[in-house]
Amino acid sequence: MFKKILIANRGEIALRVIRTCKEMGIKTVAVYSTADKESLHVKFADEAVCIGKPQSTESYLNIPHLMAAAEITNADAIHPGYGFLAENARFAEICGEHGIKFIGPTPDMIRQMGDKMTAKETMIRAGVPVIPGSDGLLENLDEAREIAREMGYPIILKATAGGGGKGMRVVWEERALEHNYNTARAEARAAFNNDGIYMEKFVEEPRHIEIQIAGDQFGKVCHLSERDCSIQRRHQKLVEESPSPFMTTALRKKMGEAAIKAASAINYESVGTIEFLVDKHRNFYFMEMNTRIQVEHGVTEEVINFDLVKEQIKIAAGIPITGKNYLPEMHAIECRINAEDPFNDFRPSPGRINVLHIPGGHGVRVDSHIYAGYAIPPYYDSMVAKIITVAQTREEAIDTMDRALSEFVIEGIKTTIPFHQQLMRNEDFRKGNFTTKFTETFKLEPEPQIP
Repeated sequence: MFKKILIANRGEIALRVIRTCKEMGIKTVAVYSTADKESLHVKFADEAVCIGKPQSTESYLNIPHLMAAAEITNADAIHPGYGFLAENARFAEICGEHGIKFIGPTPDMIRQMGDKMTAKETMIRAGVPVIPGSDGLLENLDEAREIAREMGYPIILKATAGGGGKGMRVVWEERALEHNYNTARAEARAAFNNDGIYMEKFVEEPRHIEIQIAGDQFGKVCHLSERDCSIQRRHQKLVEESPSPFMTTALRKKMGEAAIKAASAINYESVGTIEFLVDKHRNFYFMEMNTRIQVEHGVTEEVINFDLVKEQIKIAAGIPITGKNYLPEMHAIECRINAEDPFNDFRPSPGRINVLHIPGGHGVRVDSHIYAGYAIPPYYDSMVAKIITVAQTREEAIDTMDRALSEFVIEGIKTTIPFHQQLMRNEDFRKGNFTTKFTETFKLEPEPQIP
């Protein structure tokens, strides 16, 4: 087992990894930018190294600085968390070149799944259902027109190096194709320095359901059931839950088997997630594979009583998995609490937290790196906490979440807590009647005025 792990990340996920490492008897090294000097992950790690200025490119994305921190602290492994360099194949490669274990898949696995067209071709060969679309990248607008006519509208254009909704455009009719094709390419070029675009049939009334998987270094792969991530805003997840209210026993079996096929196709090792779109007829299609721990991994942990970060570390250390597939035994819901103003188009709201009260009670878990007096920096992702509630039934988990949100007090900044409170009381959400388009029609009631 590893003696010392450097966490190449910040905030909540860095703190999450530190906690598991402590339980495993592994020493930890936190890295931080000058903006994160007072963050909890810095305080709770065994050692901490400043790696640069607030901008990510000069700190958390600065590979030479990260490797120098690992070298001077004698870390024998690096955990990348999620975001930043977690799916950067070159970073994983450099770790190996320096004799430091990258806690995640191999560089080749990251590359195979990082390019969406390559991933799609791999899934087709493995017999995993994929959304109908272009055979590869679109050569030009004329080819795009021809394929769209054959498939029929609506279609969706996607950047091959995309993520977070960048370089993605839905086209409902032919006359709108040229503008959206040019816009998607320009946006992809600006965001990823790669303007490669491909086309897929647009799945109407879709659910976003993902399957958690784990694979070891000995060719064994298992799945740990599903998470429903359909409540999104601009392709960013807001709420996740397990099991999905749309799931059936037969569909879970099929999707689980498909996820195992997908991971086995690249001999995947580490934990990861296979993401699917599911239409209203419960046909499912591969979207992408995330070769890292997910933000929402805690939802799965709660419904199967399993530490995914511990499993990830054990796999990296060469310990085989059991190969057992896991099914949800409880129901869990997660709300991402962001430092954003939901009454002002979710405008970012960095600043100092004056008052903080974290909810508790039976069935409530809060993963967060904030505390009273902590200043949320403006340089990074706006998520400040994840609140997860778990119960015997979905209705009970929602009721517990509603209660816990009412106890969650964060003063000094605006947060998305009011949005989640209204969502938990929404009749369609409570009935499980929603798709990835739900928030486009969800009406947020005005903020109550204090007299």
